[in-house]
Amino acid sequence: MREIDARLREDVHLLGELLGETMRLQYGDEFLDKIERIRKAAKAARQGSEAGHQALTDSLAGLGEDELLPVTRAFNQFLNLANIAEQYHHIRRRRPGEAEPFENRVLGELLGRLRETGLGGEELASQFARLDVELVLTAHPTEVARRTLIQKYDAIAEALGRLDHRDLTEAERGDGRRRLQRLIAEAWHTEEIRHRRPTAVDEAKWGFAVIEHSLWEAVPNMLRRADAVLFQHTGQRLPLDAAPLRIASWMGGDRDGNPNVTAVASREVLLLARWMAADLFLRDVDRLAADLSMHQASDEMRVRVGVHPEPYRALLKALRDRLRATRAWAETALHDTVPPGPEVLLDNRDLIEPLECCHRSLHACGMGVVADGALLDCLRRATTFGLFLVRLDIRQEASRHSAALSEITEYLDLGRYEDWPEAERVRFLSAELDNRRPLLPPDYAPAKETAEVLATCRVIAEAPAASLGSYVISMAAAPSDVLAVQLLLKETGLRRPMRVVPLFETLTDLDNAGPVVDGLLALPGYRERLYGPQEVMIGYSDSAKDAGTTAAAWAQYRAQETLVEICKRHGVELLLFHGRGGTVGRGGGPAHAAILSQPPGSVNGRFRTTEQGEMIRFKFGLPAIAEQNLALYLAAVLEATLQPPPTPEPAWREEMDRLAADGLAGYREIVREHPRFVAYFRQATPEQELGRLPLGSRPAKRRAGGVESLRAIPWIFAWTQTRLMLPAWLGWERALEQAGERGEDDLLRTMRDRWPFFRTRIDMLEMVLAKAEVAIAELYDERLVETELRPLGAQLRGLLSQVRADVLTLTDQSELLGHSPETRESIEVRNIYLDPLHLLQMELLARSRQAGETAESPLEQALLVSVAGIAAGLRNTG
Repeated sequence: MREIDARLREDVHLLGELLGETMRLQYGDEFLDKIERIRKAAKAARQGSEAGHQALTDSLAGLGEDELLPVTRAFNQFLNLANIAEQYHHIRRRRPGEAEPFENRVLGELLGRLRETGLGGEELASQFARLDVELVLTAHPTEVARRTLIQKYDAIAEALGRLDHRDLTEAERGDGRRRLQRLIAEAWHTEEIRHRRPTAVDEAKWGFAVIEHSLWEAVPNMLRRADAVLFQHTGQRLPLDAAPLRIASWMGGDRDGNPNVTAVASREVLLLARWMAADLFLRDVDRLAADLSMHQASDEMRVRVGVHPEPYRALLKALRDRLRATRAWAETALHDTVPPGPEVLLDNRDLIEPLECCHRSLHACGMGVVADGALLDCLRRATTFGLFLVRLDIRQEASRHSAALSEITEYLDLGRYEDWPEAERVRFLSAELDNRRPLLPPDYAPAKETAEVLATCRVIAEAPAASLGSYVISMAAAPSDVLAVQLLLKETGLRRPMRVVPLFETLTDLDNAGPVVDGLLALPGYRERLYGPQEVMIGYSDSAKDAGTTAAAWAQYRAQETLVEICKRHGVELLLFHGRGGTVGRGGGPAHAAILSQPPGSVNGRFRTTEQGEMIRFKFGLPAIAEQNLALYLAAVLEATLQPPPTPEPAWREEMDRLAADGLAGYREIVREHPRFVAYFRQATPEQELGRLPLGSRPAKRRAGGVESLRAIPWIFAWTQTRLMLPAWLGWERALEQAGERGEDDLLRTMRDRWPFFRTRIDMLEMVLAKAEVAIAELYDERLVETELRPLGAQLRGLLSQVRADVLTLTDQSELLGHSPETRESIEVRNIYLDPLHLLQMELLARSRQAGETAESPLEQALLVSVAGIAAGLRNTG
């Protein structure tokens, strides 16, 4: 092993040792010995020891009722601490001779390669400055850890950093170890799991905390490094007004199937964001006012502040007063509807302009080194986050808009909108959008659901444009779905453009995306109302649940190609919004590779994507980790724009058509057509239990029914808990088997070597297969599934073994992830702690189902801790 790997192992050992000491102090030596016996038995079992497996089973079976929760908590915490050590490992201090991680080198190496192709420095710098990457934070129930505990985990990572110095004295090292001990004790004695389901506002506050504690520092740091490498390779600086990366949010705006996200909640979230932004900038400006005590100033500054011994402080104190007024107003407006006073900051230029004035003056007076410190960081934040912190998207299902319009048209004796054919809907909506008179009479009193739709539209109309992102329409299927939202917004007072975004989710919808957008862009009135690019959202989660990842991935690719061609023909810029999840089964996986595998022309300097669930914490929870991931996004979008991947050859397209058709048939044959599949799914996985646990503000189901009624997240999450990982691979076994029978193995290898799209799909498939465990899934069946349903489980495990063998053949490897031993080792180390958790979860599920426990019982609490622990151990789980 390399030295850096040894340092990671040392950190894992140290954290585990300190956790053990914490548990010993609470429960005594006997408890700690029991935990250690379980761990050693799990390790021996993993190495193939039958005695180890038997010892593990016996130890867990012998646990008393009062031991289930503490033992489950112990292994959950071990996995969380391993995650912390691994995260810190990515950002730790590099010793002389150690290579920087890829994430730290990616931008500089890319710019160097681009210059070698003959790209001019000014052109490259200009393209970089025009990048528009927007990460949309979304709240999802796979993030089960409490915010309080997450903050303690961040402090543990910071404490590891303090110990990562060779020249520490014995006293300093002792102090650092004791600090770690205290933090781990605090985490151990803090309940991991919330007792009540979070509200939409709670979720938004969690998102704001990620910005406050990580991204607020990470964004200017990353832009400072980007500016340095840009200057190194092009001789150009990143302009002050450049914002190549922004943050948006669905937290408090995503009402699709979530009755808890109301107009009142969205208004509150918008105001809380303004309060938080004012508070964060107030802290920055306070520090700047203390630091910028200089008296030399430019004529521009002197004219602005008059005769003053400390002109910078004078200007910044005036800005500070306005920030205080803004914060006070936002706090009052949370409780009372009060208009903002004249001192309240409403336009981002009012925040940026005083900072720019200070920056210009300092440079003019020879104090550029001061200007380009904390002041420049504040300017970068002002450009990126602004007075509204994040742009809130609104999402609602198309049927809610149609139902609202039906109620309105029936009230007006115009007939029932939902019964009209598409052409009639478009004629009606277009005419009303062009009509100056209102459609709704002042005495119209809508029913409850329509009133909520209209109230949401009023919140949008009343909010500043810069505080909002896009209005996303779930299950969009026709041009009228977009026009309907535009009309409802017009009728509630919106007099400015807003991007209204169709979201194409199912296989059928993806195939129909091109004709829908083509029809929209052909409408003269629509083109006149279109402001900026035509944004279209591609749904990954629901398309994968509908058709399996083989067919869904190809449908997503083809839909993007078609949209690129259509928008080019209409002379309209296209902005694709990727609804990617954290897992392979929901379109997730490494973002850098995914962006570089998109169709040529689909990433044209602009990229919008969701960041979901627990992946927000893993990718952006620590400032240094966030810097690395932000740099990966910028590098990938720049490369995909300037060096797009090759257009797939006709033979590759034909092969993907065959793979998708075979994959779709294999997937639906099991999920849709097998008569006992739903019964098996609900017995073999904790799906039913997940629905009643307080994991998120959104219900687990859109409606009553089978698999089709489930949201994509619990569908994926449930299979991940049992390690069958079925949604991520089902269908590929049929597709690859049929390709082999047709003698197409060489063609598949060529596609993998030369086509980034196909290579990325296979790489993500391989990663998830490395995390799948046939033996663990079989144990769930033996403990939880009725005898007559077990043959289906055996069939599925056989298909899993088959697809593993097919992937190994395709990649010419003897074991999965043979090309990535560090990733494989990370998974194997975690399995030692995951195996006991899986066995405990099986037992807890069995006891819970027998006893009918409530969510507040110790048994259910232990079950939820096991869910959290397995999620932590597998990382990208939902």
